[in-house]
Amino acid sequence: MTDKKKAMVLAAGLGTRLRPLTDMISKPMAPIVNKPVMEHIIELLAKYGYKDIVCNLHWYPEVIKDYFGDGSKWGVNLVYSFEQELLGTAGGVKKVENFFEGEPFLVISGDALTDIDLGKAYQFHKKKKGICSMVLTRVEDTSQYGVVLLDENKRIYGFQEKPLSGEAKSDLANSGIYFFEPEIFDHMPPAGQFYDFGKNLFPDLLNKEIPYYGHTHAQYWNDVGTLDEYQQGNFDAVEGKVQVQIPGKQIKEGVWVGKNCKVEKDVIIIPPVCMGNNCTIKKEAKLFGPIILGDGTVVDQRAVLYRGIKWGSGYIGKDSSLIGAIIGYDAKIKDKVSVLERAVIGSKSIIEDGIIIHPSVKIMSNEVINIDRLNEQNQEK
Repeated sequence: MTDKKKAMVLAAGLGTRLRPLTDMISKPMAPIVNKPVMEHIIELLAKYGYKDIVCNLHWYPEVIKDYFGDGSKWGVNLVYSFEQELLGTAGGVKKVENFFEGEPFLVISGDALTDIDLGKAYQFHKKKKGICSMVLTRVEDTSQYGVVLLDENKRIYGFQEKPLSGEAKSDLANSGIYFFEPEIFDHMPPAGQFYDFGKNLFPDLLNKEIPYYGHTHAQYWNDVGTLDEYQQGNFDAVEGKVQVQIPGKQIKEGVWVGKNCKVEKDVIIIPPVCMGNNCTIKKEAKLFGPIILGDGTVVDQRAVLYRGIKWGSGYIGKDSSLIGAIIGYDAKIKDKVSVLERAVIGSKSIIEDGIIIHPSVKIMSNEVINIDRLNEQNQEK
């Protein structure tokens, strides 16, 4: 690669498996420790010298553009490629072929969480001299991923799509991070056609017997593909299992606090806790980490939070409890409410006084849940 390293961030996906959290935002904007997951990817690229970046967009594109702008805040030059209709992973890259100016380049998912050593991965790519190098992650549950088969020279010779553990020939998952030589474009159809890396390009290269390779890394990687993985990614970040820049000031081990926060008397905070800007924690509230609170969140008197995520704005009312749950933007959890393990409350929803949201229940965005609504739902059943 030249000194002017170029990369593409794939950010056009819908993130349907993260609903209701992605009802009103795209998956790359889902916050991990109060920063969009894509921001962590931009910071990773900047760290390894990738200053010229193109990002493809489709779902809620203006939200991403408004947040990241030209990228100068992160020391990068960021431009965008809007897809009216999704072109697939490879089709989106083909559309911006001219951006790479005939040089090798990197493609990385904008909606995964990782601290991979991109320098080490690129050295592997240069050494192997293949048309492509794919970054691979060892996984315990192969049934959730497409796994990659390598020979003794790290050359890729096949794939298995989500094999059951007893049938898996590999535990190496495709991490959605690729180093390409510019000749890769010769193996894609003309721009404007739907074309996918996994379903089209990589099998086609195998059929043509064009060598490409797999680099196995030992760092953190989480594809943030499910609500459980999203929650785990946040917890892993505050617990230091993935190296990311956590916003706010670390006031003691495992506690980060943003600007203009107010914590009243007799509040209990057990790390790790990440609190955004302008938060208010009222007296006798209890925060048992890992807890992530977004900007402008109010936690009222005697509320109890345990292993939870609350996006920005909105509040958690008096004597309410959030236990292992995720709550979206500007959601209002009123007094004496219980939101239990793995429950998810969509953005701008209201949970009225005294309601219990049972484990694993999902409330869509802009909903109002009260006793009458619950009675209606029970009658419908």
